[in-house]
Amino acid sequence: MKVRTIPFGLLLLYLLSGGGHRAQAADLERGRDVFATECAECHSVREGKNKKGPTLFAIVGRRAGSVAEAAYSDPLKASGITWTPERIDAYVANPRKVVPGGKMKYDGLAGSAERGDLLAYLETLK
Repeated sequence: MKVRTIPFGLLLLYLLSGGGHRAQAADLERGRDVFATECAECHSVREGKNKKGPTLFAIVGRRAGSVAEAAYSDPLKASGITWTPERIDAYVANPRKVVPGGKMKYDGLAGSAERGDLLAYLETLK
């Protein structure tokens, strides 16, 4: 039986964000699926491969606007954001609220469980 571990920070984020009445561990396979349906059109997970948006390889802990050769909006470059799990969660939920004037054309992912799964997957990309 293959056991997957979830980083403590993601579990805590999920619980503190009202992730339901019972604790549910984030699911990496569901996170990969969320990435495929919600993010893959514009983002790659391969190191050094940008698409319309920058690669999301090693996104956790990275400073916003720092991927070479990626086209960023001025508001994102000036945001001073470091992509912590909490910042990624807020951004994926509502990009225009986190970075007003940014150019990401995505309305956001409302489901906190889906965002938790996505975050768990993104944390594996190192």
